[in-house]
Amino acid sequence: MAPDIHVVILAAGKGTRMKSARPKVLHRVAGIPMIEHVLDRAAALAPKTTTIVVGYRAELLQTALADRPGLRFVVQEPQLGTAHALLMTEPLLRTATGHLILLSGDVPLLSIETLDQLVARHAARQAAATVVTAVVENPQGYGRVVRDGEQIAGIVEEKDAGSEDREIREINSGIYAFALDDLFDVVRRIAAANAQQEYYLPDLIAIHRRQGRVVETVTVANPNEILGINNRIELAEVSRIVRQMKNAELMAAGVTLEDPATTYVDRDVEIGADTIVHPNVSLEGRTRIGVDCEIHSGVRIIDTRLGDRVTVLNHCVIRGASIESDASVGPFAHLRKDASVGARAKVGNFVEMKSTILGPGSKAMHLSYLGDAVVGANVNIGAGTITCNYDGTTKQTTTIEDGAFIGSDSQLIAPVTVARDAYVGTGTTIRENVPAGALAVSAGKQRNIEGWVEKKGRSKKGVGSRE
Repeated sequence: MAPDIHVVILAAGKGTRMKSARPKVLHRVAGIPMIEHVLDRAAALAPKTTTIVVGYRAELLQTALADRPGLRFVVQEPQLGTAHALLMTEPLLRTATGHLILLSGDVPLLSIETLDQLVARHAARQAAATVVTAVVENPQGYGRVVRDGEQIAGIVEEKDAGSEDREIREINSGIYAFALDDLFDVVRRIAAANAQQEYYLPDLIAIHRRQGRVVETVTVANPNEILGINNRIELAEVSRIVRQMKNAELMAAGVTLEDPATTYVDRDVEIGADTIVHPNVSLEGRTRIGVDCEIHSGVRIIDTRLGDRVTVLNHCVIRGASIESDASVGPFAHLRKDASVGARAKVGNFVEMKSTILGPGSKAMHLSYLGDAVVGANVNIGAGTITCNYDGTTKQTTTIEDGAFIGSDSQLIAPVTVARDAYVGTGTTIRENVPAGALAVSAGKQRNIEGWVEKKGRSKKGVGSRE
């Protein structure tokens, strides 16, 4: 039977260089809080327990992760270094057995493959500790890995490093595997004899080596995996890397991105083959896009499902909606909060939909607001139509049944029903239900008042004349 795996994630720091009131690990990397990336990687190990060490604004972090079952939190206060942070987990892990995998909440690019390699190396060598390292061109800001031949001898933090140590290009990632048998007893031997007067977890490596215990390393081939985020510049850089990886994955699967540099696709977005995405498009959250769709420039889509062969024209904003196959939306349309567009339906210029179903084959092409409405199949919504859904206290529903025709500049005062195949004349205000097949009008007969301009003393050379 394989030993148990216990994951600890360090997430207590404020992240002073972020200059933010928000905990650093809640800042988003490609649309997702960076700690969510770390938690998803950790979950791939099927750990027996997952513990997060929190500190600054701990309540915000715990609230943000409330929908993840089974997480355990410990508070590090005051924050006296990484070894001190690990020691805070002792009440939860003192009797645990197996391996402890220590991750950093601000290192979101670590791959599942590297974690698997870390666990496998640690177990195969029966190591007391295994460290993930990388060789980089610019090691500034990182602890240096000091070796004795091929073996790791210790880790020196940059602020404590001498000139010779600073030339070392192999760095510590802050990712470890530890044997749990006497881990906390050894951690207590760490002293705060350093420039920061903190208890450094890397000191554990030298202690183990002095005891003659096995210490191993896993060196990543791609140093990007262990990039930490300490400021907004690094946040943007890591987000760029995540998006590049996502875009490459999509293009390899048959999606056309006309300009990947200006296409922003969140990690959990899915896009079908033969879909074309034009420049300056943002696809966010858990958006699902079918095959052979076309998303034009300036579009932003969040948490929305698109069927196959859907066209979204320029500069639409779509959030929390569903659009069925062969439908068309835009340009300049706004779909939000449970808007549903049926198959082959069309939503046009400057149309807003909220909590509305637009049935198959129906059209709302110009300058309309459809809120809290149920629209059947093959309905025509004329330009300037408004469903007046709010009575000052509650939202009410407008129902428009199959085949109805709503003339331009009409207002439908909810709750109201326009029955099957009924017509609403242009400029009509509907306050009562319209029976099937009926024509509803509310405007009076047009009157033309002859000679009105002359009687008012106006002439062709009056106000506004250029002569």
